[in-house]
Amino acid sequence: MQVYTSDKPVGVISDTHGLLRPEALTLLEGCELIVHLGDVGGGDEDAALLERLAELAPTFAVRGNIDTAAWAEALPTTLDLSVNGWHLHLIHILQEFDPATPCDAVLHGHSHKPRNEWQDGRLLFNPGAAGKRRFRLPITLGKLWADERGLRGAILHLPL
Repeated sequence: MQVYTSDKPVGVISDTHGLLRPEALTLLEGCELIVHLGDVGGGDEDAALLERLAELAPTFAVRGNIDTAAWAEALPTTLDLSVNGWHLHLIHILQEFDPATPCDAVLHGHSHKPRNEWQDGRLLFNPGAAGKRRFRLPITLGKLWADERGLRGAILHLPL
């Protein structure tokens, strides 16, 4: 498990599908850590999206169902991080999460539907989709604060 200490928020992004909008980069500025919750993109060129995020802050990603290019084989399907003592579990599809997994928050993507709710003592956080618009859902990403005040998230709508 990677361990981080920071007084700044964690940037949370998902379902970019090969499109990293300048507005998303602006909203992620100032984060000391960024997580991408899958569906980065299915093309060979989409690895550059994670490299661009890593220029802002250390970036961790999990593999989504469309991440099928050779570069994506190196991405784990789940990942655990500790931020200021808070255990974050990253996964793309929430239905594949094992509820017996010890964690304070499950960060997930896939549905493109933003979610920021507590359930059974654990935060379920989906930043929504920051890439190409699908259905009639908003274009969003998230920020997560994990500190002595608690664990809390915010869904941010990209100004498009």
